[in-house]
Formats: sequence, C-alpha cells, structure tokens
Amino acid sequence: GKGIDSVIGQGGVNLSGGQQQRLSLARALLRKPDLLILDDCTSALDGSTEARVLENLRDMAAESNGMSMIVVSQRISTVRGMDEIVVMNNGGVSGAGTHDHLLHDNEQYQAIYESQIGPVRV
Repeated sequence: GKGIDSVIGQGGVNLSGGQQQRLSLARALLRKPDLLILDDCTSALDGSTEARVLENLRDMAAESNGMSMIVVSQRISTVRGMDEIVVMNNGGVSGAGTHDHLLHDNEQYQAIYESQIGPVRV
C-alpha cells in the first residue's frame, strides 16, 4: 500500500468496514473534542484490534484532562473496561455501575453476558 499517500474513494468506497471505522475515529480525535460519542465504533473490528483501539481511546481520554467518552454498544467486550456502564431496556435505565458490579447485581446485564461470553461466574 501507499500508506498516507493512498487515494480514498468518495465515501470511503474502497475501504473495509474496519478501515472506515478507524478513519472516522482518527478524524474525530484530530478535533480534540471535549466529548466524544461513539456508537458501535468497533463493530467492524476483530477482538484484538477492538481491545487495542479501546485501550488507546481510554489512554487519550485520561491524558486529555477533560475529554469524556460515551460509548454506545451491545457488546460486553466493548464496555467491560469502561468507568461506568449504563444498561438500557426499552428506553429506560435498568442498571448502572462497573462491569463487576453489574455482573453481580443486574439480571439484564447477566443475561447479555451469558448470551455473548458464557456462564456468569461471580
């Protein structure tokens, strides 16, 4: 590939879904926002790439002294390391807390965990 000199088709038509997501993240982060809202930002990434991207995003938020992130996701792997997770059900909040707290105390979170990861062991 040509790296930074690569030609990108209009709308990113010649990029994979994962490449489009990484490019969108990079463009958003270049603006150095105070609030970054990410909706299924890693859905097209494999597990190890998702973990690296999320780790880097958390590091950037911590270093920025003021950037807050809201991450919307249906995947436990995406949210498990977040400071606070809000569990939504039918437009309302059914629980909030850390991954460990919700895994111990929230039936809906437990059900999602079991459907994606396997049996809950607390």
